[in-house]
Amino acid sequence: MTDSADLASCESADIKRRILELIEDASSIAISGHTSPDGDALGSVLGLGLSLMKVFPDKDIALLLADDDPVPRIYRFMEGADLLVPASAYTGNPDLFISVDVPVVERLNNSAEVLRRSAHMACFDHHPAREEFAEVSLRCVNAAACAMIIDRFLADCGITASDSIATCLLCGLVTDTGRFQYQNADAAAFHAASRLVAHGADPARVALEVYQSQRVEFLHLKSIVMGRIKTVAHGRVAYSYAYESDLKECGVTSDECDGLVDVVRSVMGVEVCLFLKGIEDDTKVRGNLRSKGDLDVSEIAANFGGGGHHAAAGFTNAGTISETLTTALPMLAELVGEDPASVTVEL
Repeated sequence: MTDSADLASCESADIKRRILELIEDASSIAISGHTSPDGDALGSVLGLGLSLMKVFPDKDIALLLADDDPVPRIYRFMEGADLLVPASAYTGNPDLFISVDVPVVERLNNSAEVLRRSAHMACFDHHPAREEFAEVSLRCVNAAACAMIIDRFLADCGITASDSIATCLLCGLVTDTGRFQYQNADAAAFHAASRLVAHGADPARVALEVYQSQRVEFLHLKSIVMGRIKTVAHGRVAYSYAYESDLKECGVTSDECDGLVDVVRSVMGVEVCLFLKGIEDDTKVRGNLRSKGDLDVSEIAANFGGGGHHAAAGFTNAGTISETLTTALPMLAELVGEDPASVTVEL
């Protein structure tokens, strides 16, 4: 039987107690975030994992990457980043598997196999879920970042995330709120940030490493993406894209492209936006969707097998950039109340 609870519900204390019992009873624990990890997934894995390592030094705790790719460069400054190992290289059968920031098993990629080998499963997440895959889940869809849920769980267990660990959690919160510019940056998010800074988190370090240390090669790619921005639906939908060949020509790695969707989002008058990045020789794409208002872009992502939140979602699609735009743009036009038949794709 699966248990889950929202942090605000009266049941959440029981859920936290159950997760803590699973942690205490386990000799071996594996913790993983989602595929193509962002700052929240990595910060949450590290924040939780490093805290548990300090409190339970005799436990075998593995911090996993869902993919074989290395940790994205802008997140390598976080404490413990060097401890993250690809799930495909992990051969253990852990007593407990903990997923963080993962709404569906498919988003675990290679870590899903470790989950299947585990005796017990727990989940911390802030995304809506179609169904729970863990036996116990602490899910708070109102939380701006999974890092907030981890921070509160640790605090309720009497574990203080201080200094470098607090910085990991703050990185998750800062990146998932777009530097507190997205709609999810509510009072609770600012309160959580204040708590973390009070416990030693370094916001200046997060800003420097994540947002102020871009390589010249990336800036060249960014200029290409900016030059390709187009709008449809009377300027209410914006899109842009980068081919895999663009990344190669500029000397940019795929993991450096996280923030490019915000370039498209910044267009005046735009309500929703889409950024596509070609992968696997441009035979597939990774898409990022953003909304500036109350419009729900997660439903668009779900049409491509992805998901996320109302204001931020993503997906991977087996098709070219042109094919994906041809399908996605009419959906986005309809979402903003415009005629989908009026959309013309320009590359």
